[in-house]
Formats: sequence, structure tokens, C-alpha cells
Amino acid sequence: MWNVLDGSEGFPSDVGGGTERIAPVLHLFGSPDDAVDETLLGWQERALCAQTDPEAFFPEKGGSTREAKKVCTGCPVRSECLEYALENDERFGIWGGLSERERRKLKRRVV
Repeated sequence: MWNVLDGSEGFPSDVGGGTERIAPVLHLFGSPDDAVDETLLGWQERALCAQTDPEAFFPEKGGSTREAKKVCTGCPVRSECLEYALENDERFGIWGGLSERERRKLKRRVV
């Protein structure tokens, strides 16, 4: 199957041993440079939520957001997270310390 995508024999990461072999597939998700560029989503690696239970950030409807928001208050990349959510129209979960409803209100005030 993989040889159809990139002309190699075998799994792309097994041949050549790096992102060069995987790059032909990455264009489906963005350019190869985007996938390697740490500045695109590098903030996510520094986010405190990456070290906690992800389910807290996507509570069921009517569920508590308190635990997730508490983590966000001390997060060093809170503003980057909120900016990402607003730019990408994230409709679910806690991003940058705000719920879906709070982000919608913020967007209405700004627009």
C-alpha cells in the first residue's frame, strides 16, 4: 500500500529512517515543512494540559469545567491556546481557560 503513496518498498518510516520518507504522505495534512516546524504547534508541548487527564478538557454536556480551568490558570501557553482555538473555530472543550460558550461570547464582543 505504501509504495503507491511514495514509490518505496515497505513502510515509509522503515525506508530512509526520517521525515524525508514520510513527507509524501504529509501533504494530505499540510506541507512537509509544516509537520516538522515546531513553531506551528510547539506551544502544545509546553501546555500543562498535555501532562494531565485530557478528558477533563472535554467534559460531557453539563459537566464541570472547574478542573480544566484550574489547570489553565497556571499554564504558560494559555494565550497561545486560546488564540489557536479562536482562529480554528474549536467548538468543543476548554481552550485557553475558556469553555465553548465563553469563547462564543468573546468572539461576539470582538466582532
